[in-house]
Amino acid sequence: MSGAVEARPVVAAPRTDIAPTAARQARARRHKIGRALLHVAAVALALWVLFPIYLITITAFSPRDVVYDYPKRVIPNQFSAETMDFFVNSTGVLGALWNSVVVAVTTLVLSTLIGAPAGYALARFAFRGRDAYRLMVLSTRAFPIVILSIPLAVSFIDWGIYDTVWSVALMHTALAMPFTILITSSIFLGVPKDLEEAALTLGCTPLTAFVRVVLPLALPGLAAASIFTFVLSWNEVFAAVILTLRERTLPALVLSALNESPAPFRFAAAWFMMAPSLVIIFVIRRYLLGLWGRVSR
Repeated sequence: MSGAVEARPVVAAPRTDIAPTAARQARARRHKIGRALLHVAAVALALWVLFPIYLITITAFSPRDVVYDYPKRVIPNQFSAETMDFFVNSTGVLGALWNSVVVAVTTLVLSTLIGAPAGYALARFAFRGRDAYRLMVLSTRAFPIVILSIPLAVSFIDWGIYDTVWSVALMHTALAMPFTILITSSIFLGVPKDLEEAALTLGCTPLTAFVRVVLPLALPGLAAASIFTFVLSWNEVFAAVILTLRERTLPALVLSALNESPAPFRFAAAWFMMAPSLVIIFVIRRYLLGLWGRVSR
């Protein structure tokens, strides 16, 4: 017998990484397609919102005879303050503008003074019925405004403050209170409780710990919440229409004169009421986007 070893053919081991690689590539393709579709949807949504705002803006700053042109020019060839000047100098506009500012500032102050302590209590204290209280605060927004406006109108007539800016401010405060409470609650949740407890151990009273430690850290968010409340009051129209006859706010005045007003008045009024809200929301957007996620903690 010979001692030679019989040679056997070498068989390559099957590749086991082909299927996982193909699966990863398929997932990567689906991820890219999903991101592309998301971007397309975001652009389409942005255009859907911004294009009417753009048309209102260019029309509000066009000569009055250009306002009646149809179809509208996407890129205007001339600008003028004639349309805005016509709106500002219309009867009652400046007085209504002042009333809107007074109502919005009063609403801001009252809702912050009342709602911020409630938001602090929700954020810092675990008491019986806290979740029920939070749900009750939210449920107030489920009622139609007309249910609140008519009884309040009767009460304001009895109190002698009907058809005044103070009646509208009180109504707007009631409407803005749920937002103020929940937003300020999320703001105080973002301030570490350990800092407040450390201040108490160093000799501060609860009030001084709040003023020296919590309030400076929460102040930017509170300012954003207050400005958001200002915007809510600035844009509200239904309560102002019901609660006033002569002392109109600007949205109520524009709504009451909408059917009889010419096109330049309408476009200028739309831009005049829209611009402050857009500017304010753009300024405080980074605060608002960070606030809502902490409300549910």
